[in-house]
Amino acid sequence: MKRNTLIPALLICLMAISTTSCKKSFLDAKVPGVASGEQLNNVTNTEALVIAAYAGLGNGYWNASWTSDYVWGSIRSDDAYKGGSSVSDQGQLNDLEQYNLVTAAVGGFQNNTWIGVYNNISRINLALRQLDNITDADYIVSGVTNAKKVRQAEMRFLRGHFMFVLKRLFNYPVWIEHTATQEEIRTTSNRQFTSDQLWDKIAEDFQFAIDNLPPTQPQVGRANKWAATAYLAKVRLYQAYKQDENHNVVSITPERLQEVVTLTDAVINSGKYSLVDIYGKKWTYGYENNSESIFAVQYSFDDGTTFGRIDLEHGLNYNMAPEYGCCSFHPASQNLVNAFKTDMVTGLPKFETFNNTEMKNPADFESPVNTVDPRLDHTVGVISHPFKYDVGFVAQPSWARSPAVYGSFLTMKEIQLPSTNAIRKAGAFFGTAQNWDILQYNDVLLMKAEALIELGQQELARPLINQIRERAEASEAWTTYPAGHPKAGQGFSSYKIAQYDGVNLPWTKENARKALQWERRLEFAMESPRFFDLVRWGIAAETINAYLAVEKTRRNHLSSAVFTKGRDEYLPIPQAQIDLVDGLYTQNPKY
Repeated sequence: MKRNTLIPALLICLMAISTTSCKKSFLDAKVPGVASGEQLNNVTNTEALVIAAYAGLGNGYWNASWTSDYVWGSIRSDDAYKGGSSVSDQGQLNDLEQYNLVTAAVGGFQNNTWIGVYNNISRINLALRQLDNITDADYIVSGVTNAKKVRQAEMRFLRGHFMFVLKRLFNYPVWIEHTATQEEIRTTSNRQFTSDQLWDKIAEDFQFAIDNLPPTQPQVGRANKWAATAYLAKVRLYQAYKQDENHNVVSITPERLQEVVTLTDAVINSGKYSLVDIYGKKWTYGYENNSESIFAVQYSFDDGTTFGRIDLEHGLNYNMAPEYGCCSFHPASQNLVNAFKTDMVTGLPKFETFNNTEMKNPADFESPVNTVDPRLDHTVGVISHPFKYDVGFVAQPSWARSPAVYGSFLTMKEIQLPSTNAIRKAGAFFGTAQNWDILQYNDVLLMKAEALIELGQQELARPLINQIRERAEASEAWTTYPAGHPKAGQGFSSYKIAQYDGVNLPWTKENARKALQWERRLEFAMESPRFFDLVRWGIAAETINAYLAVEKTRRNHLSSAVFTKGRDEYLPIPQAQIDLVDGLYTQNPKY
């Protein structure tokens, strides 16, 4: 079994931070059972605090998620439905899928995530305060040069990450410096900074990390210079799209886009990362920390705790196969499945006509006139197809829990085969020791391509997009029936994919943008960035409402769903948190 090289369970238990009390803000969270500041002023205990801060990356749960954004970015997009047994099963997720049912008053998922992320930031800020109390000369760690600066940089990388999570979700989270007093924390508004200033604060943390982290870390799981560089590129890409207070994109800043190009070039030219040869390796146990993984949550079993350091954020998503048995959340939408269609002649996406007809019956996927991008069978469990590449484990109709409501397509990337040593039962749900990537090299390539296109340099972007498509085509090796099988040499579906040559799609800026946006959807399908991409591009309302208009004819549970422009791009600040600070926080528009 995989051994976690970074986070010993004992240290996690020692440094665990409680959730907020009912009388105080999450920002006032105390640390019961943790030593006082004076007792922590030594390297050994401060190192433990640093490890506890890393542990927060993997402390999410299915009802409080921040590592995987499938709740926030996939179900809220055109990629997936909520799933489960019925509309009322985990009804707060249904509210998110309906958009108009989301309110600030509801606790649960939104409030849990707000609290959980700020508890993680509390861990980080505690570690930063303790690091301040030890001199550079005294902070000696074997094998680490300039250890204090490195640890400070790691903590600021993590703080930047968690603030990025909150910024994408709530737009105006609360920024808390590690030097802030309790009184200052209690009187800090979530509007102390403008949106642009908040992006700059997050960027400052990543820039500090770039300046002080080594290119390579001695322990797997710690952030390095290139992870910070990639993350800063992502921040600047989001920041480039200027939004007004009604969430309209009013301009795109060329200077920020150029920063994205420079930063992604640094990662690309480092020579440290590359696309893995087979697309599916990125979510298959045994291939973690591969050449495409820039920063990942390190999950494991054998850490001494009851269930292990396992991924429980996806615990609801295993399907109803007898080997799993629960709970079939996060099924792929019909719209997403249709989006994998390709033109049988050119091998390019069917940009305009993809959703005119449904692909849903087994015969639809094997017909030579219904060609698809091979990434379909790496992303979606299709009835009658081998599940997760195992030709002895074929998806059955009974694996879909509520086909009359949510259809029969199954989520697959976050699921591991029962025949592996990667999954473990945790109560009614499954958890996995499979890592979850936060930063990936394919994202670096596509971020650079996006920036180049918006800068009017779309021809330079075309080879980057083609790298992604070339790897997708090579990945048919895992979605082809093996020798000895009755269908040996045949793909699970009928595949056709081609690169953009500038002629098969005239490579204008508009067409290049369309190709880039389509490529991001297919490459990261069901991984969760889809909703946030739509918001960044300023096309969330029109895209999602167009999706709903058609999907309502297929899925009755969406009959009343509507996306309100200027509201639903961001979640409301949880009312429970506003009440805890006596109304100090400003609510997001139209909630």
